[in-house]
Amino acid sequence: MRLSEKIQSADWKKEKHAPVIETPTEVKAGQPFSVTVGLGKEIAHPNTTEHHISWISLYFQPEGGKFTHQIAHVEFRGHGESTSGPNKGPAYAHPEVNLSITLNESGTLFALAFCNIHGLWESSTEVKVG
Repeated sequence: MRLSEKIQSADWKKEKHAPVIETPTEVKAGQPFSVTVGLGKEIAHPNTTEHHISWISLYFQPEGGKFTHQIAHVEFRGHGESTSGPNKGPAYAHPEVNLSITLNESGTLFALAFCNIHGLWESSTEVKVG
């Protein structure tokens, strides 16, 4: 079995585990633009000690390119853990990351997110460079 067979995907409007990529669909070559990747835009994902998003990674696959490029990997550590017990901690991380990136070629942005209970989830969006 391959790891790729375990990556799940779904419409983020119906599934709280699917990453949501918010970015322009057309950008200028070499010009910075914003990308936001998060979860729970339509349906909130829990953020508890027992059930949470551990990390989000963003990748870029150039159109016609052989290799995928990792842009970012963000780990979320605050899930309410505490010496007082689960879900009694002072800090909770919201599983969302805002990035400023530049592209020189058109291609596809891929986001992967890992839920500690439900595994790996993926979504993607195409970005045209003009």
